[in-house]
Amino acid sequence: MTAASWAGPVTAILAMAAATYLVRFAGYWIMSQVPLTPFVRAALEALPGAIIVSTVVPLAMREGIDAWLGIAAAAAAMILIRKDVAALGLGVAAVIAARQFGF
Repeated sequence: MTAASWAGPVTAILAMAAATYLVRFAGYWIMSQVPLTPFVRAALEALPGAIIVSTVVPLAMREGIDAWLGIAAAAAAMILIRKDVAALGLGVAAVIAARQFGF
């Protein structure tokens, strides 16, 4: 294996690692400059849910009823059990079952 064959991938990995570190550091630094008011605190606490919804809903819109059944099963599991892994498992199982039965 020549140096030229692995130099490109290694450079790309190092550049991605540097960019990731820079973005994370910048986020911490920027938020250290923002006063933590009740409004900012509420917005930050709502952010994870908003990210999940903005990621999952477009996928569910494209996939159809089986995806919505999976989301409903996962949401019900989180409400009842409050375990992430169980909700994930039940959501996936609901999608598999829905597809198996032709939804």
